[in-house]
Amino acid sequence: MTVPLGATLPAPAIGYRPLVTILLSPLAFALVFACWTIFAVIGVEWRDTLGLDEMAFAGLLALPMLSGALVSLPAARLAVRFGERRVMIGCLWLMAPSLWWIGQAEAYRDFLLAGAGLGLGAGTLVAGLARVALGGPTRHVGLALGLYGAGMLGAGLSYLLLPLVSQAYGWRLAPYLYLLLILMVSLLLWLYADDLPPRRSLVAPGLTNWLPRGAAWRLAFYYSFFFGAFVALALWLPGYLAAHYRLPLGSAALWSLAFTIPGGAGQVLGGALADWRDFRSLRWWVGLAVLACLFWLSYPDFSIRIEGLQGEVAFDFNMPLWGFIALLSVMGLAMGIGKGSLMRLIYREHPHDMARVGGLALALGGLFAAVLPLLFVLGDIWIGIRTVGFMFLYAALGVCLLVMLWEQLSTS
Repeated sequence: MTVPLGATLPAPAIGYRPLVTILLSPLAFALVFACWTIFAVIGVEWRDTLGLDEMAFAGLLALPMLSGALVSLPAARLAVRFGERRVMIGCLWLMAPSLWWIGQAEAYRDFLLAGAGLGLGAGTLVAGLARVALGGPTRHVGLALGLYGAGMLGAGLSYLLLPLVSQAYGWRLAPYLYLLLILMVSLLLWLYADDLPPRRSLVAPGLTNWLPRGAAWRLAFYYSFFFGAFVALALWLPGYLAAHYRLPLGSAALWSLAFTIPGGAGQVLGGALADWRDFRSLRWWVGLAVLACLFWLSYPDFSIRIEGLQGEVAFDFNMPLWGFIALLSVMGLAMGIGKGSLMRLIYREHPHDMARVGGLALALGGLFAAVLPLLFVLGDIWIGIRTVGFMFLYAALGVCLLVMLWEQLSTS
């Protein structure tokens, strides 16, 4: 069946196979995201063995995000043409050799090659997003999209599982465990899930004509901050906590859950809220909450000595671990609400074009996530302040808020 542009999508048929797809899609999302965080957890153990400096390690973290950004739009196009399920399964299979290769790799270039291959899983995220949007319940599509996006809790799987596996059996077993899970989920998708009918007529020939236009870019730009910042922080936090607070890697990974778990819960909450109230009414509250958290997280430890009228006045600031974790939790929740409500707004304005616009949003978010680890390290090197990453995020969010203000003033 061909759906003309601008038309309202018909309600999807109810049956167990569409429901199986909707249930398996977040699981596939979680596994892909868990695979992307492999280097963030176990990489801390072997980067000294390989003699990697901070910049080389940041490049390793960034490469899956970069390759994922590059494949997002092509994967969206393939999903529209050949079906979302086929693209999800295909991209999961394309990740499999990279997971196997991580367990065999010895040199830095081998890990880089494997990281680039892991980025191909972004096609699964794009295709699954379109499948949930088009095959989910129309009245509660925001909730369905929020549940799908909560697959970012896959980072929590890595934080919990990888230190235990590495301690008990060595880090080389961890990618094989993820490889087994990837193959199992792809098999379940192959056996029990169905494709929606292909929608070839929605795709204009040529890349230029196929790219979204107008307001879709602004929505994708807003989403790119929340998605990219969340992904980059999820990769960066274990190493940051271990270095800044001198924690063992396992403890640092567990403390990082205080960011990812509220982020996943916020994604569900944001999607549910956006089913009856779109992102335009939530964006200022969400943006200002994240901005306030970044303001305090940006402050490094410092001491001030002032010559007062009655002698020296001393003031010391040291962010305690409990304060850092509390701010992370609030920020993760706010970011999750922003992502969930924004994706619901993208569906509301582009229901016939979810693969293309969603693919653009994930592509821009992936590029932002790929740049951030490098900027974090450059800030450490050039400025010598560990919290400079939060400072950069504060400035980037300020730009987003200015763009939202400009949009609001220009349309009023």
